[in-house]
Amino acid sequence: MMNGHMDTHLGKVTIDHDVIATYAGSVAVECFGIVGMAAVNMKDGLVKLLKRDYITHGINVTVNEDNKITIDFHVIVSYGVSIPTVTDNLIETVKYKVESFTGMELEKINIYVEGVRVID
Repeated sequence: MMNGHMDTHLGKVTIDHDVIATYAGSVAVECFGIVGMAAVNMKDGLVKLLKRDYITHGINVTVNEDNKITIDFHVIVSYGVSIPTVTDNLIETVKYKVESFTGMELEKINIYVEGVRVID
């Protein structure tokens, strides 16, 4: 798996996947309608809401040979919200902020809605 990188006149900057995942997760949980990231237990088919300390477990980041980022989000949304509206907002916000943060292009964002949670 490749890490992201930027070439500057002084040398090369390498960005680890976990750095991108942590930043993208922090941006995502601030978006309207997103309760948090989800961990999916493939063996049991169970989904659980991750605490903020484990936010990157619900996110997968890959960087292709052209240095473009793909991010997979496994999210839990608030009950009663419009999923298309929430996901459009998530995509636009994450794309803008991650590209600004890393200086790299975001090629694709995949969102997997794993659950719904009623918020008090």
